Amino acid sequence: MKKIINQPHLVFSDALSGFELAHTKKVRVDRTNTIVFRRVKKAAGKVSLVSGGGTGHEPMHAGFVGAGMLDAACLGEIFTSPTPSQMVAAAQKAECGSGVLFLVKNYSGDIMNFEMASEMVNVTTQTVVIDDEICIRETGQKVAARGRGIAGTIIVEKMTGALAERSAPLAECAAVARNTNQRTGSIAIALSSCTVPQLGRPTFQIGLYEAELGVGIHGEMGRRRIELGSADQIADMMLDQILPALGIKRGERVLLFCNGLGATPVLELYILFNAATKSLGKRGVEVARSLVGNYCTALDMAGASITITKLDDVLAGLWDDPVNTVALNW
Repeated sequence: MKKIINQPHLVFSDALSGFELAHTKKVRVDRTNTIVFRRVKKAAGKVSLVSGGGTGHEPMHAGFVGAGMLDAACLGEIFTSPTPSQMVAAAQKAECGSGVLFLVKNYSGDIMNFEMASEMVNVTTQTVVIDDEICIRETGQKVAARGRGIAGTIIVEKMTGALAERSAPLAECAAVARNTNQRTGSIAIALSSCTVPQLGRPTFQIGLYEAELGVGIHGEMGRRRIELGSADQIADMMLDQILPALGIKRGERVLLFCNGLGATPVLELYILFNAATKSLGKRGVEVARSLVGNYCTALDMAGASITITKLDDVLAGLWDDPVNTVALNW
């Protein structure tokens, strides 16, 4: 294993220290509870957004703390859910008088701990579970099922964060988060596995001319092993799963998000984005908004995910609203 680290057991704490030192103008870190907060707290009377999860997905979630997105992010060790006590501390410190919305990826550990936090905390909360992953359709299935929370989490956080900045009430923020989640679908493909530092070896092996379709962001194997094709073929295959699941038809507008899983050059992500845009164009679907880059990673996994969000005027406007975080800024 070749990594730029000190000791495997120090990866989390060393990285958090570096993150804090690099971004002191935008965030602050509660080292006792391992929480990242906005440097400047949101104005009183606005809904606060709290999310989180294990590290290894950088810049998600800490990189999305800031104006227009999250108020706080709870961080666990690599691929490990944060604890309910962290979530309670984050909610109490982030709350601005109008309640807290928990945005939770669809993993059993995250859901269980956020549910416990909701019962323990002394502020008003609502919870939205994000399950943007579109599972691979089996023969005879008309629509693919939904699965884990992956890169679409970022879209939900951006849309909901923008609405919270507009002083919308808690119930409305939760409704927009659920609506964005339902209109968003993602699939990931891996060319290689990731290596968890404390394990010291790849989680699984992929052949030279193979790929894993439907991988998770914690080193999980894909739902199907396929022969690696061209970028155009990969984009077509992934969109063949996502578009029917979202019910997207000719003439509709979408946000297209091509996300790297950690070890894929941005050059290749732009190639995939180009391929996906062409594929959508042939289907009569307009790419009205876009995002390309490494935003929801799985350590050093080589591969990418495609996320599609079915846009309307409200969501397009929320996407365009200002955002000022470490990872997103416009």
